[in-house]
Amino acid sequence: MTVETTMTRPLAIDDEAADLLFREARSIRTFSDEPVSAEQLAEIYELMKFGPTLMNNQPLRITWVEPGESRERLVPAMAEGNRPKTQSAPATAILSFDTAWTEHFAEVFPHAPQAVEMFAEEGARLEVGKNNAWLQAGYFIMAVRAVGLHAGPMAGFDADAVDAAFNEGTGHRSFMVINVGHPGEDAVHERLPRLTPGVAVRTV
Repeated sequence: MTVETTMTRPLAIDDEAADLLFREARSIRTFSDEPVSAEQLAEIYELMKFGPTLMNNQPLRITWVEPGESRERLVPAMAEGNRPKTQSAPATAILSFDTAWTEHFAEVFPHAPQAVEMFAEEGARLEVGKNNAWLQAGYFIMAVRAVGLHAGPMAGFDADAVDAAFNEGTGHRSFMVINVGHPGEDAVHERLPRLTPGVAVRTV
């Protein structure tokens, strides 16, 4: 399916790349038996890590849950409608944010490590961590597409149960689960409308 666009200016990437990353990319709900390689999963992080975060804080933590015993521990924590997707996906990632992301601040912001004092208050530290992990999650999805795979992001799950099963003792808090693979039968719904620039964009 080709998605019409009103954009007329030249892109810095070709139309094939724009379609792959944006215009024809979809969230999928069923998966084929085509395998996903360890190299592809590793490359997802290698691309995602370059996305911007506040003071380069990089709070996102990724847990790849392999098929088998680990996946069977995850499935019961998913909302009922998300369980078949999670069981059938060749790869599944739990995305969490690190509540102790400031422990790495001197490493990732070496020119001004004293700035970590801005986040001494727990509430501010957690808010910044979660907000920037969500930002990185967007780059994670784009990286999945860039390596030729498809993503099925989900928020329908019991985060407390997931954290108890997979994040105990880490200080990580889950906020999204993403299935990764190739589309199966009836993988997508009809694309829903997007807002027009007149609604979503303004210049002041």
